Amino acid sequence: MSAPLPSPGGGVRHGDCVRLMRRLDSESVDFILTDPPYLCRYRDRHGRTVRNDDNDRWLVPAFAEMHRLMKPDSLCVSFYGWHAIDRFMAAWRAAGLRPVGHLVFRKSYASSTRFLAHEHEQAYLLAKGEPALPRAPIPDVREWVYTGNRHHPTEKPVEVLRPIVEAFCQPGGLVLDPFCGSGSTLLAARACGRGFLGIELDHRHHRTARLRLGGGADIRPRAA
Repeated sequence: MSAPLPSPGGGVRHGDCVRLMRRLDSESVDFILTDPPYLCRYRDRHGRTVRNDDNDRWLVPAFAEMHRLMKPDSLCVSFYGWHAIDRFMAAWRAAGLRPVGHLVFRKSYASSTRFLAHEHEQAYLLAKGEPALPRAPIPDVREWVYTGNRHHPTEKPVEVLRPIVEAFCQPGGLVLDPFCGSGSTLLAARACGRGFLGIELDHRHHRTARLRLGGGADIRPRAA
């Protein structure tokens, strides 16, 4: 039996996103905006890490399930680790997604420094089928807002995600984030009047997402 989708507002579920997505109905999601692990063994200055950032076993099955859940002719925006673009691109293409745009977010600071000072984030715009063009295309180079990473070691700013949701998901549509972390995508979707469903593996971040959403959005899946 499939798990019920959130209606009319949204929900956040705790668990492995591949297993939980398998319980959802095909072609039930209008837009995906997600920030999966970058496969870089990330550790911030406080010692915080990201679950499953040390392996790519989840990569192909997760995007295969995302493609299945996306409605025909819809879009997905996925952040990614630039150093692992070959693995991300292979997983996207294997799932049936094709790149139709690339977003660069310009930072006012360097998040790390090696051969270069890393002053940007990046995401691909991926299509299932032939989505309609947006009425007002957004620029592909955008300004970043520093969150302070208070809620999550790689926290994305709600105000940066909101224009993306508005551009690629129609009002009343459902936004999915299978790697929702502390819930920034879900907050952006709610601010835009869209429905939302988040999944988070780490129980600490799942709790944070619930708290940021007001504590009343915990939807647990039914048994399969």
